[in-house]
Amino acid sequence: MSNLAFALIIFSAVMHATWNTLVKQSRHKTVFIWWMFICSMFPFTVIITVIDEPFHWPGIHTLTMIAIGSVSFVLYHLLNGRAYRDGDLSIIYPLSQTSMVYVPIWGVLLLGERLSLTGISGILLVIFGTFCVQMREVSLAEIARPFRDLQSTSVRAALLAGFIYSIGSIAEKTGVRDYPPVFFTYFLVMAMLLLMSINLCRPKYRELIAEEWRANWRLILWSGPTVMLSFLTFRYGLNMARVGYAVPVRQVSIMVGVLIGIFFLKESFGRMRLISATLIVAGAALIRFG
Repeated sequence: MSNLAFALIIFSAVMHATWNTLVKQSRHKTVFIWWMFICSMFPFTVIITVIDEPFHWPGIHTLTMIAIGSVSFVLYHLLNGRAYRDGDLSIIYPLSQTSMVYVPIWGVLLLGERLSLTGISGILLVIFGTFCVQMREVSLAEIARPFRDLQSTSVRAALLAGFIYSIGSIAEKTGVRDYPPVFFTYFLVMAMLLLMSINLCRPKYRELIAEEWRANWRLILWSGPTVMLSFLTFRYGLNMARVGYAVPVRQVSIMVGVLIGIFFLKESFGRMRLISATLIVAGAALIRFG
């Protein structure tokens, strides 16, 4: 993986953890995420009008990838919002990033990618760190905790979010191969916003839209540019790297999410979660040099 691709993906990881923190602090998660995408469209539209990139309309293949990606990522956001209602940021965020378990498999089977032994070792270390993040201490008794936690609705929602995200990652990797990442991302975000808007047309959300804005308009205004930067930098990095490496490297965001959860949101069991996050970052470093 090149230095530029690595830097773009790491920056995207920090932005990704940041907007997840903002979502965690909101009242109505689904509505907040919709507002977040609304606020991302203005700076996004400005960027595509001034960027020095020749534009052409996407073909059928690109549109198909945009459709698959948008459905996958909207489901990811909905499941993430559900998980954050009851779960801590420092545990739900790592679990929702378990896409790196599946993405290397899809990359090898569907895209013909090859992974080095160092890269595979890094991926396995990332997976192990994600498993350990659910433990409260280092002990044999705690090894079974991740399996017991599967009874939690929040944990199941976060794990399902990670699986669905992996499908979207393969779609967007395929899409940015033959179409400029900035325009692919713009159409992807537009499609996601459309799907979210259709969902919010249901009666139970109508009063919540204005209520969420009144309560958290500052967080919403911050979240828009943050999610835009997260999307753009990752897709440019993804275009330069193997998807089986790019997605695990982005899991450095787990370290950021855990640190925010421990030091800013005052969540419990910080030491074990910090150790787990360190394992994940070490795995990302191995991937970088793999």
